[in-house]
Amino acid sequence: QVQLAESGGGSVQAGGSLSLSCAADGRPYSSHVMGWCRQGPGNKREFVAGIRWGGGRTYYADSVKGRFIISKDSANYRVLLQMNNLKPEDTDTYYCAVGTDLGFCQYPLRSFTWGQGTQVTVSS
Repeated sequence: QVQLAESGGGSVQAGGSLSLSCAADGRPYSSHVMGWCRQGPGNKREFVAGIRWGGGRTYYADSVKGRFIISKDSANYRVLLQMNNLKPEDTDTYYCAVGTDLGFCQYPLRSFTWGQGTQVTVSS
């Protein structure tokens, strides 16, 4: 089992920025997609952004495109999410996950264990 651990997050006013980091204690395969999901109380976990471990191709939900930037630190098995121009609707708990495709929020690999998540709160 590879453990994922999220960090970062916090509270910010609308228009502000925050950074999230996810560290894996093992290396994803080149074919894996690693990224971020978010979930609010009573809601389904939804895709935010992902990055293909081999090659680094990036993917974004329409709601965050142009505002969020995902990147990876291959040497340290980390994925970073820079969140800019935050909006109140970005308020959620953010989780890191790994999968074989962009469905990793609903169908994550069981070999990568989810962390506790990190809270992002954006006030208007």
